This record gives sequence, C-alpha cells and structure tokens, in this order.
Amino acid sequence: MLLASTGLILLTLAGYAALCALQPFAVCRKCSGTGLRDTRRRSLKLCRRCHGDRYRLRAGRRLANTSRRLHHDGTRSDPTPGKETLPWQ
Repeated sequence: MLLASTGLILLTLAGYAALCALQPFAVCRKCSGTGLRDTRRRSLKLCRRCHGDRYRLRAGRRLANTSRRLHHDGTRSDPTPGKETLPWQ
C-alpha cells in the first residue's frame, strides 16, 4: 500500500514537472484569461495579477527558475580572479 501511494505521488510530480517544462504559462485565475477585471462601478481595468497579459507563470516553473538561478549564482566562477573577497562583501 505504501509503495503504491509513493509511486502515485512520484508519477503525479513527474507529470506536473513535464507540464511546467512544456507549458510554463497558464491562464490567469483572477481574470479567467481576459486580462481585464470588472470593478464595482462596472468599469473595466487591467488585472492586477497578470497585468493584462492574460497568463501567469506556473508555481512549479517559478520554483524551477529560482532553483536554477540559485545554483547558477552559487557555482559561478570568481568575477575578479586573484583578488580574494569575503562572501558577505
């Protein structure tokens, strides 16, 4: 039972990772992909979440981009060779 549920969770995560790789953007949930939102006075304004772009970046893709940027920043070579600097400077 534990093996089956673990396999199902891994399959779900692998499917979501593939979805984030193939389609990094999804329709905005706030404006339903219109880019506009209806206010109380019945006037239309740009959606605050997507800024009128109608799409949002998926959470998994945002996580992948952040982890890639952290890895790149942590493993890049020293920009000034020969000069030793402290990490907090």
